[in-house]
Amino acid sequence: MSALLIVNADDYGLTERISSGIMRGHRDGIVTSTSVLALGPAYPKVAPWLADVPTLGLGVHLAAVGEDPPLLSAAEIPTLVDARGHLHHSYKTLLSRMIARRVDPDDLRREFTAQLDSVLELGLPIGHLDAHQHLHLWPPVGAVVLALACRYDIPAVRVPHYRGASPLAAGVTVLSRRLARRADEVGLRYPRDGTGIEVSGKLDHARLQTILGRLAGHGAPSVELTVHPGEPDDPDRHRYAWDYHWATELDALTSPAAHRAVRDLGFTLATYADLPAGPVTPLRRPLGPTDSGR
Repeated sequence: MSALLIVNADDYGLTERISSGIMRGHRDGIVTSTSVLALGPAYPKVAPWLADVPTLGLGVHLAAVGEDPPLLSAAEIPTLVDARGHLHHSYKTLLSRMIARRVDPDDLRREFTAQLDSVLELGLPIGHLDAHQHLHLWPPVGAVVLALACRYDIPAVRVPHYRGASPLAAGVTVLSRRLARRADEVGLRYPRDGTGIEVSGKLDHARLQTILGRLAGHGAPSVELTVHPGEPDDPDRHRYAWDYHWATELDALTSPAAHRAVRDLGFTLATYADLPAGPVTPLRRPLGPTDSGR
């Protein structure tokens, strides 16, 4: 059997040209799915485009950090924001606050629910949930995300992977396995292998070929490649100092070589909706404050 390959483009809605780049990556390239950032400044303008592309898988990129303001007011989510009422820029700041028990999980639930509701208003099927900067790897955040997936009947979540010899890679591996176990317990689907963290914003033609070959060699039945394509002419991207090479990624993902690699390695392009149900019967939902009412 050929392995399912989900090529998911994050940050739809961040800027207009990132969003149009994702659309071109799907139309002309190997992008199969996108994760929508409901608090992205361009989201109100680009959200209607999604209805015209039913073959593009749709997920929600839940954000508790970043340069853009939350959907809810600071008074509604006081433990998620700084003194100016803004989200903290980095996952490192938020995690340090969570470790110190200075973040209320209900604030996460309220903001994530508002973002999810915003995307659900489009009336389109949502295939998966994930989190900006992969924050759902951290168990308290993951518990909120899994609870929302169960409550809204969203069938799948991303389980991020990071291979390498660094302490960060080792930590991601431990947290990834824990998240996968919890997803199994509540009956949520996820790709069995993947990559994206170590190549975020750095995916070029050569790296794409190398990564696809590596994923094929692991032999997993389903894999995800997380990507960040965007058009080169983007006047709004200056506010995001991420050193990402969006246009280079788009070139690689739309190249004939990308299509040939998918074919020659025996992948079947897929979305999260194509993932088969796991063998584990759902045992329970995540309980507690994250499973309270909408």
